[in-house]
Amino acid sequence: MYLSVFGETVAERTIEKSRFIAYVSHIEGEEEAKAFLARVRAEHPLATHVCYGYVADALGNEQRFSDAGEPQGTAGMPILGVLKAQGLFQTAIAVVRYFGGIKLGAGGLTRAYSSVSALGLASAKICEYDACVSLRIKMEYSGVNAVLLLLEREGYSDHEKFFGERAEFLVSVRERDCEAFCATLRDRLNGRVEIAEEKRFVHSFPIKK
Repeated sequence: MYLSVFGETVAERTIEKSRFIAYVSHIEGEEEAKAFLARVRAEHPLATHVCYGYVADALGNEQRFSDAGEPQGTAGMPILGVLKAQGLFQTAIAVVRYFGGIKLGAGGLTRAYSSVSALGLASAKICEYDACVSLRIKMEYSGVNAVLLLLEREGYSDHEKFFGERAEFLVSVRERDCEAFCATLRDRLNGRVEIAEEKRFVHSFPIKK
C-alpha cells in the first residue's frame, strides 16, 4: 500500500512577475515519467525553465530531479522534497517557469518552487493504492440478500451482478482483507457458495480531505 495522486492536475502562481505552472501527475515507472516531462516541455517550448522531481516506483528507489538551468539545488530538490514530505510515490511534478525580469535569489527560488509544487498537490486527488483481488462469487438466489447486506456493510458499492441459472457477483476486495472476507461469506451462506479468483491488481482508493 502506498500514496500517490490520481490522474493529473495543474496549478499556477505568479511570484515577482515570474509565472510558475506546476503539473502534477500519477506515473508508473520511469518511462511514464519521461513521457510526462516530454509532453510538458512540448506544451511550453518558450519557457525559461522546466524543472522537475519525481518518485517513479512504489518503493521510493527511483527518485530523480532536475534544476533545468536554475542555480543548483534551488528547483529540482525542493520539488522532490515536497513529494517526499507528503509520502507520495509514483508521482511526478514538473514546474514551468517564465522569467518575469526580477531575480529571486537562491532562497527565493527554493521557496517559489516548493510553494508552487505544494499548491499543485493541494489541488490533486490523493489516493491510497493497494493490492486487490477480483472475486467471482456464485450462489443460489436464496443467498442474494445475505451477500448484498455483507457487501453494503463492508463498503463494496462498485460490485457487478449477473443473474442467470444462479446469482453471480464480481467483487474487488483488498488483498489483505480477502481471506477474512471469504470466510465471512462462507459463514453467512453456510458454505453454499463458490468463490473463484479472477485477477490481482492495484486499485486507487480516494482519501477524504
